[in-house]
Amino acid sequence: MLIRVYDSLVQKHQAGQKMLAVLIDPDHVENLEESVRRCNASGVDLIFLGGSLITSGSIDETIRQIKSLTDIPVLLFPGDELQISSEADALLLLSLISGRNADLLIGKHVIAAPYLKKSGLELIATGYMLIDGGKITTASYISGSVPIPADKPEIAMCTALAGEMLGLKLMYMDAGSGAANPVSEAMIQAVRKAVDTPIVVGGGIRSTAQAVAAWNAGADIVVVGNAIEDDNSLISDLMNTLQALQSI
Repeated sequence: MLIRVYDSLVQKHQAGQKMLAVLIDPDHVENLEESVRRCNASGVDLIFLGGSLITSGSIDETIRQIKSLTDIPVLLFPGDELQISSEADALLLLSLISGRNADLLIGKHVIAAPYLKKSGLELIATGYMLIDGGKITTASYISGSVPIPADKPEIAMCTALAGEMLGLKLMYMDAGSGAANPVSEAMIQAVRKAVDTPIVVGGGIRSTAQAVAAWNAGADIVVVGNAIEDDNSLISDLMNTLQALQSI
C-alpha cells in the first residue's frame, strides 16, 4: 500500500527530518525540464505547483510533463478553485487564516468541494498565513487581505494555534512570491512552539543561509520558487546543506 503524502510528511516531522520543496508556476515553465532534472539530481523532497494568478499556463499539462520526468510527489498549491487537477498526487487545501476574506476561508472551498470529491485527490487541510515580506506581493493583492506584520510573531502564533484547534493539518507561512524578506526566525519559532502540525515556510528565500535559518527555527519544509531561476546551483546547494545539517 502506498504511503499517503501527508502521512509521509508527519513521519518525517516526527523524526525531525527536514524537507525542501520547489514551487513551480505553470505560467513560467520555459525551463521546466531542466528545473525538474535538477530536483532529481539533488534529491528534492516535494514539488509544489500553482500560483496566486495563472494567466496562460496549463495545470494538467504541466503536471504531466513533470511526472514524465520524476517520481517526486507533486502537490497542488492552488490560488483558486480553477487550479484543480486529478493528475497531482495531493492538494494543499488552503484556508487563508491570516486574513478576513471569507471567500478564501471557506467560500471558494464550497464551490470546489464537489470537484475535489470526484477528483480522488489526497486533500491536506492547510492553514495558510500570509506574512509581510517587505513589499506588496501578488498573493496579498489577489487575496485582498492584509498580511500578518513581520514584527508580530504573537499574532502568527495565535493564528496557527486557532487553525490547529479547528482541525487544520498543516501550517504554511508565506511571505509571498518575490518577497523582499523571508519569514523571520522569531515568527517561525513562535508558531513551532504553539502547534504540533508540520510547518511549511516559503517566500523570499534566496540563499542557503536563509533556508537553514528557517529549518533551525522550526520549519519542516522550506519552499523555494523564483530564486531557482536566478541561481542554477541553488537547488543542489540547498540539498547539500540540508544533508550536512541532518548529519550533525
